[in-house]
Amino acid sequence: MKDPQTVQAGIPGVLPRLRSGEVTVLGPFAVPELAPRLVRVYLPRGFTPEAPTPGRGGNPSRGALWLFDGQNVFDDGPSFAGGWHAHEAVERLAKAGRPAPVIIGIDHGGESRIYELSPFEWEGKPGQLAMLLGWITGALMPVLQAELGLPTGPAGAVIGGSSMGGLAALWCHFHAPHVFGGALAMSPALWLAGQTIFADLAAQPDPETSRIYLDMGVREEKGRMIPIAAALAAQLTARGWSADRLMWRPDAKGSHNETCWRRRLPKALRFLYR
Repeated sequence: MKDPQTVQAGIPGVLPRLRSGEVTVLGPFAVPELAPRLVRVYLPRGFTPEAPTPGRGGNPSRGALWLFDGQNVFDDGPSFAGGWHAHEAVERLAKAGRPAPVIIGIDHGGESRIYELSPFEWEGKPGQLAMLLGWITGALMPVLQAELGLPTGPAGAVIGGSSMGGLAALWCHFHAPHVFGGALAMSPALWLAGQTIFADLAAQPDPETSRIYLDMGVREEKGRMIPIAAALAAQLTARGWSADRLMWRPDAKGSHNETCWRRRLPKALRFLYR
């Protein structure tokens, strides 16, 4: 792997070598206090870096989907358990006449993954998600948005992931609502740190722009995860999240793996990008 550089040094001027309909791997990039990592970018077919125009539902026609665990987002190769094939799901949106977001997959830091995706202390070590979020919102996002002509602000900007990435997505949406207007949380690790996420989210104000997709497989941990996720859905509903802003999806055939998340992704994106 090459020596890491800052996103400010490595991203400006990269647009001419990006091709719509293809995944481009950028980096590695240095992340302060965390491991360096690659960033994977997919531009939907027909992408041009023009000023965005309003799409359906008042969202920009060209938002961005920011996903944790970038190794798992696209093809099977980089993932030990198979990829999400998120680029194929996005192209289905386009064929249906819906806004097709740019996808940015942010690789995890390997052995430190559970700590950098945790906002809470775990196994005696402090959570590092606040540091990772600071780098994403303070460095990566502004540079990529400028390079690709992406809209700024929360409309059309969704943060997502599965398992620890799903937990991280929920936390980031509520802690940076001015940046992310939605969260895609597949099988989120709500159990972490004694389910601290419930009190944490309850202490945050309601984001002005919010659309949340939440799911869990019935077969995960022999059914023990479903009631926890259902309780979070109930908490959000009680706060005012209607069916237009919250999709809670218990998956009767779902297990905790990439195959299930890949299967559920198209419907999740149809809900988030309308």
